[in-house]
Amino acid sequence: MALSTSRAINHIMKPLSAAVCATRRLSSDSTATITVETSLPFTSHNVDPPSRSVETSPKELMTFFKDMTEMRRMEIAADSLYKAKLIRGFCHLYDGQEAVAVGMEAAITKKDCIITAYRDHCIFLGRGGTLVESFAELMGRRDGCSRGKGGSMHFYKKENGFYGGHGIVGAQVPLGIGLAFAQKYKKEDYVTFAMYGDGAANQGQLFEALNMAALWDLPAILVCENNHYGMGTAEWRAAKSPAYYKRGDYVPGLRVDGMDVFAVKQACAFAKQHALKNGPIILEMDTYRYHGHSMSDPGSTYRTRDEISGVRQERDPVERIRSLILAHNIATEAELKDIEKENRKVVDEAIAKAKESPMPDPSELFTNVYVKGFGVEAYGADRKELRATLP
Repeated sequence: MALSTSRAINHIMKPLSAAVCATRRLSSDSTATITVETSLPFTSHNVDPPSRSVETSPKELMTFFKDMTEMRRMEIAADSLYKAKLIRGFCHLYDGQEAVAVGMEAAITKKDCIITAYRDHCIFLGRGGTLVESFAELMGRRDGCSRGKGGSMHFYKKENGFYGGHGIVGAQVPLGIGLAFAQKYKKEDYVTFAMYGDGAANQGQLFEALNMAALWDLPAILVCENNHYGMGTAEWRAAKSPAYYKRGDYVPGLRVDGMDVFAVKQACAFAKQHALKNGPIILEMDTYRYHGHSMSDPGSTYRTRDEISGVRQERDPVERIRSLILAHNIATEAELKDIEKENRKVVDEAIAKAKESPMPDPSELFTNVYVKGFGVEAYGADRKELRATLP
């Protein structure tokens, strides 16, 4: 089975410059150009698709492998922490979808903005967030990226262009269009990626925001992470037309293999250039989540275990990169295993450090609600007295 899986992955994502890897070993730090072909052609709507040939390097391949395995290890660790009741409330995991976060970051800069829904841990990590900040936030600790007050669904890193982490289905898209409006108003050469899932794709506010973006030619890229299940509802049960990349009608769109990091990278670079010149575009990322919708969902009542294992065997984004690295003789299987072991160690150390962080002071319940100087303030020796100041 392992052999047939390897063959399938190699066939899906074959290197074009295979002659190079057959003759000599490439340094993992090398920036020598390697050309690969995306696993599948792009399917387009009202726009000519980008080329399937993507340039990369040994260094980038190794970075992709390290980043994606770290993200996956973080999410697996979050699963264990939730079951140990160290993470409370809602918790939505991203394992399986790592290629979207990593490929998108490879095509843009931290000056470009990203806003997403509640499956946000790995997007935050890709934006430059740390594991300690992530686990501290998940456990409601003071050193978390939102000071322990946001939890799993509200990661945030404004200084790196990450605007959340939002719990209301689809509500982040109008906010993303607002970010794109600000970029155009300030005459900046940056774009905003407004991300949402197939479950949010039928929201009316999404179409209202898209209409405004198109009217004003805003540099907005709407990214539908189609993992094929909105909570426990299959896309075909919820959408008469599940071709989400066509939903913009007058707005161009691309359907992208979201399990292929190079397809994501190519599509996002293409979309950024398009958005800066012509206005909004929709990217539908065909991806898959291995966990259930949230930690309260076993993820196996509305889909079969065979379906999940089939995706793991044929389309797993980490295994695709592993296959390319081995095919180009950039690293050995043992060296890649060492990277994964190191990631486990780094994640465990981050968890230990996050556990040392104190819980927020109870007075923090009353901060970040109103404009400073207004609202309700806790005061007194034991912070149990309240004082209200309103405009």
